[in-house]
Amino acid sequence: MDFRLSPQHEIFRRTVAEFVEKEVSPRVAEMEARSEWDVALFKRMGELGYFGLRYPEKYGGANADAVMFAIFLEEMARGYMSLAAAAMMQCLMGTNFIHRFGTEEMRERLLVPALRGEKIGTIAMTEPGAGSDLGAITTRAVREGDSYIIDGTKTWITSATRADFFTIAAKTNPAAGFKGIDMFLVEKGTPGLSVGKKINKVGVVASETSEITLKEVRVPAENLFGGKEGSGFAALREMLNEIRVMTGALGLGLARAARDESLKYAQQRAAFGKKIGEFQAIQHKLADMETEIELSRLMVHYGAWLIDQKLPCNKEAAIAKLSATEAAAKCADEATRIFGAYGMAMEMAPQRFFRDARFLLYGGGTSELLRNIIAKEMGL
Repeated sequence: MDFRLSPQHEIFRRTVAEFVEKEVSPRVAEMEARSEWDVALFKRMGELGYFGLRYPEKYGGANADAVMFAIFLEEMARGYMSLAAAAMMQCLMGTNFIHRFGTEEMRERLLVPALRGEKIGTIAMTEPGAGSDLGAITTRAVREGDSYIIDGTKTWITSATRADFFTIAAKTNPAAGFKGIDMFLVEKGTPGLSVGKKINKVGVVASETSEITLKEVRVPAENLFGGKEGSGFAALREMLNEIRVMTGALGLGLARAARDESLKYAQQRAAFGKKIGEFQAIQHKLADMETEIELSRLMVHYGAWLIDQKLPCNKEAAIAKLSATEAAAKCADEATRIFGAYGMAMEMAPQRFFRDARFLLYGGGTSELLRNIIAKEMGL
């Protein structure tokens, strides 16, 4: 077993890091102030091929492995979590089902331009009364001739205000719980589909999230991903492991950013006649941050490697997400402590890390849910 990074992985990391430093970092303050990501920057990412990393070359992708995708998300999150979150949605959840289960016409019309950054896709699973308990969703899809009629309400939908197409989770068999969920393509402008106003959030403020309502939305039967009712359950479970590993990659990037800013500050800030980095208390904080980061890195890369090998990874994906996102929260908190009062200043980065880290603790499964999964995999 060897999941070390290849020279190609390292070259790619440097390329993404350079893009972040030159094109993303200078725009962070503006995007934060406007509470929305920059459209031109988003399209630039498509031009560079980042959205197509995990997809075949025939659709304009790079056919890269999961490890490379994780590296991309890590470096993006190190630069700006809001943009990284929007990119992950575009690269994975928002386009995954069209690639795997859509018709060739759907792929050419929606997937190909999405990989170029010209169209935006998202997924709508969460509901006001169903977050971690996805089996409790009440959105309903009923077959009527050659169509499905979809009714329901979704919330916390990333990029909903900008999306050109949605992958909607709806129940075709309400009595079957999670196993009764299927996934449907619904395009912007479909009668009965409406997008609510943006939800104001404490963190990832430039990654827009909204509520959407579906009222008697009619879509062709071919918009049922998988081709038959009852196929959404297995497809969702398979994708959840990748979501968890990649959310861990986001956490790893944010933790690194918090560590980097804290280290730089500790080497510059003076108190009681010397740099604060010379005090053992600060050194221990930074050492703990470094330890959390390195352990998380191993689990994220291992989880991505298992995905590439098409090996079972329910437990490993849960561990990767749990360890890396908790590490991000801890590192962000320690950064505010190392900065002291300046950690609360809006012009300083630690307060943003602290706010953005909260987002990571919920998406892809809460820490409590992940611990349940790990315990179950242990036979408990």
